[in-house]
Amino acid sequence: MLVLILSVVVLLLIGGCVCVFWAARGDAPRWARGVAKVTLLGSELARSADGGSRSRSGGDD
Repeated sequence: MLVLILSVVVLLLIGGCVCVFWAARGDAPRWARGVAKVTLLGSELARSADGGSRSRSGGDD
C-alpha cells in the first residue's frame, strides 16, 4: 500500500515538472499553466522550509 502511495506521489511530481516545462515553452493550455504555477509554489514552499534549517545548522555558504 505504501509503495502505491509513493508511486502516485512520484507520478504527480513528474507530471508537475512536465507542466512547468510545457508552460515555459509558451504553448501550454490554461490548465497546464495552473498546474505549473502550483508546482512552482510548492517548490518555493519546500525551499523556504528547508532554507531555515540550513541557516541554523551553520553550513558553509
